Amino acid sequence: MSHEVRVHSTTWLASGVVQVEFRDPAGADLPAWEPGAHLALQLGNGTTREYSLCGDPADRRSWAVAVMREPNSRGGSSWVHERLTAGTLLKVDGPRNNFPLEPAEHHLLIAGGIGVTPMRPMAAELADRGGDWRMLYCGRSRQSMAFAAQLRDIGGDRVRVHADDEHDGPPDLQAELADLAPGTLVYCCGPEPLINAVESALPDPSALRVERFRAPDQPPSTSDDGFDVVCEDSGVRVFVGPDVSVLDALADAGVDVPNSCQEGVCGTCETKVLGGEPEHRDHVLSPGERESGDTMMLCVSRCRSAELVLNL
Repeated sequence: MSHEVRVHSTTWLASGVVQVEFRDPAGADLPAWEPGAHLALQLGNGTTREYSLCGDPADRRSWAVAVMREPNSRGGSSWVHERLTAGTLLKVDGPRNNFPLEPAEHHLLIAGGIGVTPMRPMAAELADRGGDWRMLYCGRSRQSMAFAAQLRDIGGDRVRVHADDEHDGPPDLQAELADLAPGTLVYCCGPEPLINAVESALPDPSALRVERFRAPDQPPSTSDDGFDVVCEDSGVRVFVGPDVSVLDALADAGVDVPNSCQEGVCGTCETKVLGGEPEHRDHVLSPGERESGDTMMLCVSRCRSAELVLNL
């Protein structure tokens, strides 16, 4: 669902990181959200970018996101830092949550850099519950690590801040994950090298919950010959060639599907599947959701059967 919001304030948090607070222009309450949720910001340069909500879910008056300025920005973070000022009106989609905080006996939160944003409300929620949890927050330098002081206020010794320049390099994740208590869920958000290291070090992959900034490289699709897509409601039939996404093929046929990342990491283009065998290539659906084949992400996923029927 789209909402128009107004930028209420922008706040410097750390080197290269700014927090943006949004409020409803008429002063109404904003839709509720839970830790792990994100917004898709429709920026004035024609791009849409997803940012995790990092404020207090109990505060219905405002939403807050924190954005790190990327050296090689694709137009999102640079626009936010240079153009998004107090008073600006903006369209946003969401909140949407592909990274919910699930119940468990123990939680380990691992954040890398700006990946701390969904972890801040998670830590606060776990602290409020009185849960058994701890957090490892990694970054290149303490000057660039937003929310470090706030997290220590929330969790005390449960939160360990690891700045690489103070410890001669990254943390030893093998040691960090070697003796996890049974029933522990591990949440990780950060750059791909951190996620890969956690995946390699974790003995039980089913205990890991991940949110990525960007999709990792994918192997070639097995649907090299293309397939037909049938839109059940509109009756549109379109052929999807081997080098065309389902999303783009439908757009060319006049069927517009809400979308944002076009990399299979945000979930905006999730669509119900009524027939056919999807080839899932996203990083949102769980193994169980993939096995059911009930929905798929049209921006990256393909089809193993000759025909795919969608609820469009």
